[in-house]
Amino acid sequence: MATRFALLIVPADAAEERADFSDSFTPADPSAPALSVGELSTQRGDGVFESIGVVDGHPQETEAHVQRLAHSARLCELPEPNLEQWRQAVAVAAAECPPGEAVIKLILSRGVEHGPTPTAWATVTPAGDFAAARTQGVRVVTLDRGYDIGAAERAPWLLLGAKTLSYAVNMAALREAHRRGADDAIFLSSDGFVLEAPTASLILRIGDRFVTPAPSGGILHGTTQLSVYEHLAGLGLTAEYARIPAADLIAADAAWLVSSVRLAAPIREIDGRPLAVDAPFTAALNAYLLSPRD
Repeated sequence: MATRFALLIVPADAAEERADFSDSFTPADPSAPALSVGELSTQRGDGVFESIGVVDGHPQETEAHVQRLAHSARLCELPEPNLEQWRQAVAVAAAECPPGEAVIKLILSRGVEHGPTPTAWATVTPAGDFAAARTQGVRVVTLDRGYDIGAAERAPWLLLGAKTLSYAVNMAALREAHRRGADDAIFLSSDGFVLEAPTASLILRIGDRFVTPAPSGGILHGTTQLSVYEHLAGLGLTAEYARIPAADLIAADAAWLVSSVRLAAPIREIDGRPLAVDAPFTAALNAYLLSPRD
């Protein structure tokens, strides 16, 4: 899908307080050159981003995404974002979204090498068609991520809990999944624990409880997963975080990959083994995720 709108942002100091940041935004032609050849986001993937799902002009969970952008910036030692400025940038971008489903992407880069300030922008793109993934489900394979469950605590410089622009490994994992005849992948730690998918969080249903891998294992805490857990709690269901052994994947009664744009995709096969798809529950879950959420 072609980008429909781009907004260049001059990052404000985090402590600056004012009601209107519109003078720090400049709409840009999304098909025209806008970045310097010295831009570190393109040279080194040195930056962070967020993808916000938009439904009929309503950006979903803006606050959770803006807060996570700030969290990623702290982990990467980027200048702290001004949260109100980014909220207003989302609102400007949302006004440019087409009817139906769209994606607002927020990007904060370290900027030009040896430059004094970071680079920031937002884009608007129509969302893809995920009807088949949401209804028919996806096939996944498990892939070794190459480090044990304690790596994030021992080596914080790996930035395992940050949503960075360095997505080459994630894309390579998806290509490997496709080579193996699957739609997606689930990363496992080298010592045999479940982590996450390259671009989604994992939720399992085991008996009458829902469980997702604890984010302490170097897992990006998913905004959609958090929203699903709030929804499940509202239904009176048990939703927990746990360290999940890989063997529990096949033992699950149902499983979903959840993300801001694809929403809830039921898993129908793991490493060639079929898994039951709860179609009515999945439909209800996606109906909730498509409803306006702040």
